[in-house]
Amino acid sequence: MLSTGLPQGAVPKLERPGPLRDRVYEALLELITIRALQPGQHLVESELAGHLGVSRQPVREALQRLNTEGWVDLRPAQGAFVHEPTDEEADQLLTVRTLLEAEAARLAAANAGSAGIAVLEELCAQGEKAVDADDVDAAVALNARFHAKIMELAGNAVLAELAAQVDRRVRWYYTPIARQRGRQSWIEHRELIAAIAGRDQRRATELMREHTEHTRTSYHARQRS
Repeated sequence: MLSTGLPQGAVPKLERPGPLRDRVYEALLELITIRALQPGQHLVESELAGHLGVSRQPVREALQRLNTEGWVDLRPAQGAFVHEPTDEEADQLLTVRTLLEAEAARLAAANAGSAGIAVLEELCAQGEKAVDADDVDAAVALNARFHAKIMELAGNAVLAELAAQVDRRVRWYYTPIARQRGRQSWIEHRELIAAIAGRDQRRATELMREHTEHTRTSYHARQRS
């Protein structure tokens, strides 16, 4: 375990193209999203710089940007800390997610072809394998890809753009309950695929509302436990 609490192997390698500050920002954001950096954790510039193999300046710039976007809290005389989301923040975000994804499911049922449905089925099969292997990171990533594919099949660029704005935070909230949701989440995915394949727009909408509501209630139940 590294001194900042990062598991060995969790630190992403920075790709060379693009401004360094942007690459450091993306690396830190991903570590926060997957909770390798936990809510409330103290972020020490020098240690993060050492793990990423960069100077402190791009780390400082990245932390300032993350603070502006609500991922990090900068406290006077204390330093930077990963933001701890409130119940209200989580509830508002997950409620918006339900609205966006329910409409995406309806549109996917109207527009999806056999090739798109086959991709959903493959992602679902991979997700089930990840659950069986207790590979939480893979399950979270595949869950995100599954929902992104439905958004793509919806064929509405504006809807997809709005969904992309909340995708990171959805992953952030989903990660700690992924094991709890487990196989049930993928059972619900299978039902969604059937509704989309059957071009049943009403059923697809209802199933997606129920599916995302289960995530919301599971997150709040975890907060109270």
